[in-house]
Amino acid sequence: MPEPVSGEVWLTDLGFAAKVRPCLVLSVAPASTERALATLIPHTTSTRQSRFDVRTGVPFLREGAFDSQSLVTVPVPRLIRRLGALSPPQLRQVEASVMQWLGIQQ
Repeated sequence: MPEPVSGEVWLTDLGFAAKVRPCLVLSVAPASTERALATLIPHTTSTRQSRFDVRTGVPFLREGAFDSQSLVTVPVPRLIRRLGALSPPQLRQVEASVMQWLGIQQ
């Protein structure tokens, strides 16, 4: 299985309650570490029109947004299949939204 990298979007099993959905990879611990984990932002088609919803308009996803308030960390084996990747400007837009949500000064 290819290793996910920051900026890629993977179809991910988020568990029973959250179901399988596309997620943007923000950070990945290498498989050589004690726990191979990925920090992700799920993509949703049920947007709330919040300032934390980041629309990217990529062709491999349905209309919706990445919700920067919904950060999740899962074991890497839950990432099922790579769907595509965001461009560097799109990734920076999502990262800026996450930083705003976390109160990190840019």
